[in-house]
Amino acid sequence: MIVIRYLLAKFGIFSHGIDPKMADKNPKSLGFTCRKPVLFLFTIAPLLFLVSWFFLLASTDRPHFMQRKNTIPIGQNYDGSSNQEINSSQPQEEKEQQDLQLRKCDPSRAMLKVFMYDLPPEFHFGLLDWKPEGDSVWPDIATSIPEYPGGLNLQHSIEYWLTLDLLSSRFADRLSPCTAVRVLDSRDADVVFVPFFSSLSFNRHSKIVPPAKVSRDKLLQDRLVKFLTAQDEWKRSGGRDHIILAHHPNSLLDVRMKLWPCMFILSDFGRYPPNVANVEKDIIAPYRHVINSFVNDSSGFDDRPTLLFFRGAIYRKDGGFIRQELFYLLRDEKDVHFAFGSIKGDGINEASQGMHSSKYCLNIAGDTPSSNRLFDAIASHCVPVIISDEIELPFEDIIDYSEFCVFARGSDAVKKGFLLKLIRSISRQEWTRMWKKLKEVEGYFEFQFPSQKDDAVQMIWQAVTRKVPAMRLKMHRLGRFSRLNIGKSE
Repeated sequence: MIVIRYLLAKFGIFSHGIDPKMADKNPKSLGFTCRKPVLFLFTIAPLLFLVSWFFLLASTDRPHFMQRKNTIPIGQNYDGSSNQEINSSQPQEEKEQQDLQLRKCDPSRAMLKVFMYDLPPEFHFGLLDWKPEGDSVWPDIATSIPEYPGGLNLQHSIEYWLTLDLLSSRFADRLSPCTAVRVLDSRDADVVFVPFFSSLSFNRHSKIVPPAKVSRDKLLQDRLVKFLTAQDEWKRSGGRDHIILAHHPNSLLDVRMKLWPCMFILSDFGRYPPNVANVEKDIIAPYRHVINSFVNDSSGFDDRPTLLFFRGAIYRKDGGFIRQELFYLLRDEKDVHFAFGSIKGDGINEASQGMHSSKYCLNIAGDTPSSNRLFDAIASHCVPVIISDEIELPFEDIIDYSEFCVFARGSDAVKKGFLLKLIRSISRQEWTRMWKKLKEVEGYFEFQFPSQKDDAVQMIWQAVTRKVPAMRLKMHRLGRFSRLNIGKSE
């Protein structure tokens, strides 16, 4: 009623504040007026309708819509059980099924379609002493996988892992995701993969064995170029859509200039002229770490007594002179371990223990700008200190290494006291943040078979995928006048 009285006053009814009971006695003197009768009519009618419904609902024996006393708590059923309890089995089964589908390789959802040459076994698994049966080019990896040699061979083994991933991409029961899938028609492919284990070929067969005049590695390189340049796929693109693996700095040393149009997958650009390999067209891939991963690492700042750790070759060629400079500067410093070491004997375990007990691990330029030491440090959750001015880092277009690494220019690092002052200026909280970040990103650099989501294999394929648009643009631009060339050849 208060609301009605307010509206009557609002629209000029009983506007002089006189008692409405007296209105029938002298309406004119009491000011009974309605200055806006139509507006009043359209306003008061809906209000009266709502008020009448309010009283009608209140008069029934149904619970008032604002009452909570007789309602069931949210998420609760009439029998007292929760919705989660009743429906838990079904959603859980659905979730598990969805997770299974996401883990499986679905060729139709692959980001990258790859055509792989069926090269003779001497270029790939034959280098692992695998013997083909009949006309088979590839081993039956569903039943048996040829083993890759250990030690330092492993650090450049990306060719092995990528080839295994492609061979398994069409397995119906593959329970791991696939960024790349193998296609059997090169015209359906985004790129063409060349499965030559070039790093293994260099490590095992680069030396000349008498009475031969050239090494087996050089013979394989020459045969590879002859094979590639005779293929229709090469002739269509000039090799620009071909992926060449040359992760060891000395692999494909004799023919890399002939393969310059290809997309190389390398460890760094240290021994390549920029017109042959560069960051625009090629890919930097991680080394496979050699030391043991730090599984279930719960160590904190105080659990790692060594401040700074380095173990490896000290006297190196090229840019590696900085190692010996730092050795003389740091060898007698407190909380610093800087010593020569190798994988011989128990070297890998000793390096693992040293990195696992250190806060910071040095990654210094050697014969080339990169080394597997960076990836050993990441696997150890030992914050890398990178001193290599020319280093290129894997996947740096999507990974910010400054979140878990410390960088120093070579010219600064060799100044007395500079490096330790820099490291000691980092607070415990900042170190802990970087240590946690290392644990988050370590999977990006892990090689394994079968590969897993966002591991090193999948990250490399993703990097290739990001290069494809620029590669196609270049091919299309170069093909503008291809008809004129055909006319000349005729």
